[in-house]
Amino acid sequence: QVQLEESGGGSVQAGGSLKLSCAASEDTWRTNAMAWFRQAPGKEREFVAALTRNSGVTIYGDSVKGRFIISGDSTKSTVSLQMNSLKPEDSAIYVCAAHQASATPYADWYKYWGKGTQVTVSS
Repeated sequence: QVQLEESGGGSVQAGGSLKLSCAASEDTWRTNAMAWFRQAPGKEREFVAALTRNSGVTIYGDSVKGRFIISGDSTKSTVSLQMNSLKPEDSAIYVCAAHQASATPYADWYKYWGKGTQVTVSS
């Protein structure tokens, strides 16, 4: 069973930046697509960004386009999320997810999930 572990969450003021990282317990074809989702209290889970490792293709949720950048290493099952120009509405628990196919914004496709890391943006 592949395990995912996130790191890099924390608190920042609006306009600031944070970088999240996610590492899989093993480098495997089963984590070819790696993604970030987020969930704020009282809100539904929201797709943030995803990367297809073997092609480098990235996709983003509309609310983060132009501000967040997802990147990874094709030789290792790791993915990072650089978050810039943060807004209070970006505050949420950010969760890393992975599956074997290609990047998709649909959570049901993802088989492996981390426990999440808290991001808090103050105004």
